[in-house]
Parts: sequence; C-alpha cells; structure tokens
Amino acid sequence: MKVSHLSVRQGARLLLDDISFQLPAGCCMLIAGATGCGKTTLIRALAGRVWHGGTIQFEDGTGDLRRSVIERQHRFHNRSNISSFYYQQRFNSMDAQDAWTVREELSRVAHPQMSMDEALQHIGISHRLDTPLIQLSNGEHKRFQLARAMMEGADILLLDNPFTGLDAGARAALDQTLADLCLAGKRILIVTGPAPLPGCVTHIHRLEGGKLVPFSDASAYEAWRQTLRDDALKDSGTAPEDIPPAYEYPDFMEAVRIEGLHVAYGEKVILTGLDWILKRGECWSISGPNGAGKSTLLSLVCGDNPQAFANRIRLFDRPRGSGESIWDIKKMIGFVSPELHHYFETGSQAWQVVASGLFDTIGLFRKPNPAQLDIVQLWMSATGTSHLGERAFANLSDGEQRLVLLTRALVKQPPMLVLDEPCQGLDEAETLRFNHLVDRLCRRAGKTLLYVTHHPDEIPSCVTRRMTLTPGHPPGIDG
Repeated sequence: MKVSHLSVRQGARLLLDDISFQLPAGCCMLIAGATGCGKTTLIRALAGRVWHGGTIQFEDGTGDLRRSVIERQHRFHNRSNISSFYYQQRFNSMDAQDAWTVREELSRVAHPQMSMDEALQHIGISHRLDTPLIQLSNGEHKRFQLARAMMEGADILLLDNPFTGLDAGARAALDQTLADLCLAGKRILIVTGPAPLPGCVTHIHRLEGGKLVPFSDASAYEAWRQTLRDDALKDSGTAPEDIPPAYEYPDFMEAVRIEGLHVAYGEKVILTGLDWILKRGECWSISGPNGAGKSTLLSLVCGDNPQAFANRIRLFDRPRGSGESIWDIKKMIGFVSPELHHYFETGSQAWQVVASGLFDTIGLFRKPNPAQLDIVQLWMSATGTSHLGERAFANLSDGEQRLVLLTRALVKQPPMLVLDEPCQGLDEAETLRFNHLVDRLCRRAGKTLLYVTHHPDEIPSCVTRRMTLTPGHPPGIDG
C-alpha cells in the first residue's frame, strides 16, 4: 500500500495536505491526532469515499489488495432496505424483527476466507450470533465489522478508532487479534485520538495542521500524549454557574426508583433482579462489559423503552404510566450516548443542534427566543464549541459532533445528566476539560448524574456510588 501526496479539501478548508506513506505487509501504522484534525477524513479518502488529490495504490507484486473499513459508526440496512433509524428503535421488539441478525448478515459474505464461527470466536461475540444488528451495543458493532472483514479475507484493514466503545476485555482481545493479523501478513492502519499504543503497532505518526508527522519511537509518542494532558489541566475551563437554567424544574426527592426489574426480548434476558434508588444530587457511574444492559437501563431511565410499563419504575417521584408524558421525563434530563450520536439528524448547523436540547428534539423545529439564544451561545462558549456554531453538523468531525452533542445535553441545565460514554471520540485533553465541567456542575449546582464508561480513569471525581452490570448475575452496587 502506497500513498503519495494525498490532499483533501472541504470547500476552502484544506483538511489533508501532501500526505505520503507506505504500509508494508505485516505492519501496523497508528495515526493519532486531536479532534477535528482529519483522521476520519483520511480513512474515508483511503476507502475512496471522498474526493482527493494525489494517488493511493492498493497493490503489491501479486496484484490488487482487498481493503476493508472498520467504521466508528456502523451503517447497515434492515430487511426493508432502510438504513435510517430512530434512537428508540432498538428497544422496540417489532422494529428489531425487521433487522437482519448477525448470522444472516455474515451469511451474505461472498467467497468467505474464514468461517463464520472462527471469525466470531476470534473477536468474542459468538453468543450474539442470532441477535438483530439493531440490538448490538456500540462496542459489539465494532467487533461485528471486524469479523466480517476477517471472513472477507481483507489484505488491508482501515480502522477508525477501533478501541472506542469496547470494554477492557474486548480491548485486550482486539489487541491480540490485530497482532495475529499482522503476523499473518495483513496491513493495518489505525486512526485514533491520543491513546495507549496497541502492541502490534510498528509505525507511529500524528496528524497536525493537515500534515503527517512521524514519531521517532513509542517514548516520543507517550511524551506527546503527556504534554497534551498537562496542557488540558492548565486550561481545564470553568463551569458556567452563572448561566441560568432554561426552565424552572419541579422538585423531587428520588430521580429513579426501580423494584424487581426484569427486561427480556423473547427468551433473551437483558436485565433482571435490580432494586435501585437514585436520590436527588447523587452521582453514579455504571460499568459492565459490552452487552451487559447498560444502554437498556438508561433507556428505562430516560423514558425511551416501552418495557418500563411492565416494571415497577418511578421517575422523579412519579410511577411510570401514571399520566406523565415522555416530554415530562425528558425535560428533566440532559442526555448523550453513542446511539443518539449515530441516529442524530445531521441537516442542521451546530448551534441549531445545541438549541434542540432546549426542546428535547432530534433537530430544531421551533425558533428559540432571544433569551434562549443567549443561553445557547453561553454554553457553546463554555464547552469551546463557539467556533463551530455556523458550520453544518454533517461536516464536523466525529469528535466535533460529540462536543456539540455534549453541549446540547447541558444547554437547558437540567437537574439530571445521563451521560452514556460521553467522551467517546474526544481526545484526552477534551475529555479532561469536559469532565472538569461536569464535576463543577455536580458539586456546585447539585446535579444528579449517571455516568457510563468503559474507562475508570475517565470517571469524574464527583462520582461516589457505582453500579456494575454483569451478564447472568445480579447488579453489583458499591458506595
């Protein structure tokens, strides 16, 4: 694989500038960079999905090399040939029946070079063989894509932030799988934010100012990461306690009360045996492996899952099904998740996406008043997204989109924040800044917090209570 003088423009902006490199057989190249530096654009250019200058050669002495892209956000079609889904769709059994299962989708691979069973065992999701794609977690979608690439016998793997969204066990398994693929002569290119180095990496670069800059060795790369972290701590920002709430919120004692929770789809039990009270002002983290039910639990808390009506659940001191509307619930919550990001309507400007959080809609369908517009601008300034305001959401990088969606979650300053892997796609410096902001809001403004992450070092210091979900076992509660 050889790339020569690659350049990509977006309007007047030069995203990638004169990038050249070679990737020999059996090698793994990692290209790191801050949010918005052009990492995903590079992957899309290599995949032939965006126009570019320069040349890209996918061949060696034996002929053309097959390439496969492992995307950050997996796009797929259902049985009705629809690829645009809505966020709540994965929790509705009727809609899930219209989705292809893992087995059915992998059966479509033409001339497989590896058996389905072998590929799934390699990446650890054999137990999800008959699961509809729409019900896979974000991390499981990553592993599904890799299984398909292995079955297809791809010679070149282009991976966009492959470790993002994976639990610790899955990250270790993926690291080993990539090492095995390199030993088998595959070529692997990984783009990522500043992150720990996978063991198989042989070449390390960073993207900066559109240019590709090599690191001399792993220690130089780690020194660069440390510099970014140090700079973030020096400029960690200040929580905007002076920004007024967008609304007056009703008082409550308990944000969530769940008794004897049981959630199943057919014979597949997702969550069972949970008794839990989340009091006002408490800050909790929720952890567990991919597929343990974390997103399902949050969907019950946020009013998105219809199985709430078959369980004993109280939200903000009111039993579900007692006459409250879903908007009564959502008004109290600021929410973000990988799935919301995946399904969010992209045809708006960034400021409009933030403003939609005032009305809990996926898209802005009403005109904010002047006071609300002031609040939008204040929050965008607080999260460092003001410079993105007039840009189209669809044209932002994945990390920039996530920052905008995080601002959307905060904009109405609700009494409760539900943050499902909030820093997915952010670089380490942005993660530090955002979590500092969350810390300040929870400590000084008394926000109630649910924080889901696979990375314990990301958990804000305001978190004092923890829930661990493990498939097949009752939830563990500490603190």
